[in-house]
Amino acid sequence: MSALPGDEVLRIEGNLSYETIPAVLAETAQFAARPDLPPNIRIDFSGVTGVDSSAVALLLEWRRMALARGKTLVFENLPANLLALAQLYGVAELIQPDPA
Repeated sequence: MSALPGDEVLRIEGNLSYETIPAVLAETAQFAARPDLPPNIRIDFSGVTGVDSSAVALLLEWRRMALARGKTLVFENLPANLLALAQLYGVAELIQPDPA
């Protein structure tokens, strides 16, 4: 996906697990609080090396934060096992809605 005007890409790297999620959430909350936050935010997961079920909760929280600020959020390169967990929990449509 090519960047559109007003897009910003946030690259996530490493393991997204119960142990690492609090630090990731704190760091991304600072990013989301920026007054100059663009209208379109893409989060790239190509650098993620592992996930557990808490990563699903993280994505839902990011989605909630974006909606609260009126921002468009797109997740890119989601690991297959993260998508499988989202489907298992019945929240896949919330994480990666079908394009309209």
